[in-house]
Amino acid sequence: MSAADFVVAIPARYGASRLPGKPLRPLGGEPLILHVARRALAAGAAEVWVAADDARIAAALEGTGVRVAMTSPGHASGTDRLAECARIAGWADDVVVVNLQGDEPFAPASGIRAVAGLMRGGAEMATLAAPIDEVETLLDPNAVKVVRAADGHALYFSRAPIPWPRDAFAADRTRMPAQGEWLRHIGIYGYRAGFLRRFAALPPGRLERIESLEQLRALEAGHRIAVGIAPEPFPPGVDTPEDLARAEARLAAAHG
Repeated sequence: MSAADFVVAIPARYGASRLPGKPLRPLGGEPLILHVARRALAAGAAEVWVAADDARIAAALEGTGVRVAMTSPGHASGTDRLAECARIAGWADDVVVVNLQGDEPFAPASGIRAVAGLMRGGAEMATLAAPIDEVETLLDPNAVKVVRAADGHALYFSRAPIPWPRDAFAADRTRMPAQGEWLRHIGIYGYRAGFLRRFAALPPGRLERIESLEQLRALEAGHRIAVGIAPEPFPPGVDTPEDLARAEARLAAAHG
């Protein structure tokens, strides 16, 4: 997919509960949000926007070629923030928008391009997943699982181990089942800008409230989500001080 085919938008909230001031926390001596923005630029997007809620975030991005949309600090979710960004940017309804989370400093450019590429077939919404090969991940409620239909569209997302390997787990829940495909959802999304605005206007769904998974709002409302396999691993994001320390170590190792 060429640069003219998609834009990247990065929601950045200053007041993150578990890591206050997260977008500006230093990583390798530079603000975290700058690392994320560079990943989006490396993917070759036509435009890279940061949907910020604090002028200090905008100041940190000056001179980078990244555009900043100053959005309301009162948004309940990153999707709501991006919908306001879409309005500020004035994107036409058919523009493909990739939602890259603001705490993904190591997101691979190939993965950003892959989720944009899933939109070529006319999908309203798309995301990525990766195979699960450890039973601890399959059983971890913080690792969101997804089940796909034969055509690659999502059937359901859950914090539970789905599909449940009845016979294998009846015998042993300490090992991955020998047969089957289990997928972990990766929280990167593609939308058409028009759908992004409609999606953000939908009320939270019953399934979304139960599982605390916003993407279930789209499924419950009858929309389809294309799910592709990530072309390369997405390293863990930064959500806590411990995550930031691990990211610092990873960056230092990469620079030798």
